[in-house]
Amino acid sequence: MPAPLTLIETPSTVPQEADVVVIGGGIVGAFTAYFLTQRGLRTVLLEKGRIGAEQSSRNWGWCRQQNRDARELPIATKSLDLWERFVAETGEDIGFRRCGLLYLSNNEAEIAGWARWRHFAKTVGVTTHMLSAAETAEKGQATGRSWKGGVFSPTDGIADPSKAAPAVARAMTKLGGTVIQNCAARGVETEGGRLSAVVTERGTIRTKIAVLSGGAWASSFCRQLGIRFPQASIRSSIVAVSGAAGIPPALHTKEISVTSRSNGDFTLAISGNARVDLTPQQLRFLPQFLPMFVKRWRLLSPGGFEGIQSGHETLSRWRLDRPTPMEHMRILDPKPDQATLRLIHRRALDLLPGLKTTQITGTWAGYIDSTPDGVPGIGEIESLPGFILAAGFSGHGFGIGPGAGHLIADLASGAEPIVDPKPYHPSRFAKSAWGKVSEF
Repeated sequence: MPAPLTLIETPSTVPQEADVVVIGGGIVGAFTAYFLTQRGLRTVLLEKGRIGAEQSSRNWGWCRQQNRDARELPIATKSLDLWERFVAETGEDIGFRRCGLLYLSNNEAEIAGWARWRHFAKTVGVTTHMLSAAETAEKGQATGRSWKGGVFSPTDGIADPSKAAPAVARAMTKLGGTVIQNCAARGVETEGGRLSAVVTERGTIRTKIAVLSGGAWASSFCRQLGIRFPQASIRSSIVAVSGAAGIPPALHTKEISVTSRSNGDFTLAISGNARVDLTPQQLRFLPQFLPMFVKRWRLLSPGGFEGIQSGHETLSRWRLDRPTPMEHMRILDPKPDQATLRLIHRRALDLLPGLKTTQITGTWAGYIDSTPDGVPGIGEIESLPGFILAAGFSGHGFGIGPGAGHLIADLASGAEPIVDPKPYHPSRFAKSAWGKVSEF
């Protein structure tokens, strides 16, 4: 696992009642619970393992607007303000800073794509700077290379994935909310056609509203409720190295991406590169994911059977009075791909000579859950009033976690939505055409 993940202590007894139960303690679930508790609602945040232990602590930590899909840009912009607001309100150290994100390229088509995005971004008030060859030489001097061009987004930033979700959950408890770890939600109960309770391994919580922010587990959980949610996960690997001077805090190239962590280390990854571990759920939703696969197949490689063994994409049905796959696999901790790790490290040393004196301090992998169009599914399920889905963040969940959590809290409390919720509603997946696959 990524180290060191901040651990928080929580009670073991579930309350009998709540206004809202949030299922899943990643960054989206934690922010949802925080904003709900802030509004005075009795909120319970359930996590089958440890808060933030899955993909919410295994990502790059980028909090960006740059190159966001048009559907996600509004929530990304709101999220940056909310990251700052959270730190100001709570005093929690989550490693957030607007350090700017630097993109470098020698591919003219890629640079042209960034330029087109810049023109679009200007129409919605987002600032980003196209860089000339001379400017990239200055900003990218750590590479010791010349570049044809690049882009720099000065208001974007990073936060520390090892700290963020636990810090948000801790802040939520200080407001009077309840966090329960090592407690899986097994299903729900209904009365009069709407949700009336959440059944956990430690007892039943009476509630009229439940939010499922279950990450890679969301689709299999929905299946238990008769809800069809097309979702598939890919296994992404990351290398961490010790600190070095002169390296940009957040740098992206086609070959490698580098991000500083608050402990001084750097994380290294290849954008989009991942293994596809075969699972029954992937076969079930294959037709809907074909457009995504056609667009990104060059970055994906066949995996193994680890996904089947993990159980997060099972098609089986489980009972509410017996242990579920989530209790057999408390934390998804897949093995990183060794060939990918070697490639990542080699590319990083080639790009940034300053890293040659560093040591590898960690390696890990995580399952990134995706939807067919690469945009999350957020909204109340029409067939089950009171049940709000918030999953399929497609590798973007950490950065837009605060905005997503605020939007979900708006939907659950009946407040004016912070952004237009229509582009995210899960009902779009029931249509024959589900929209354009996300560009970035």
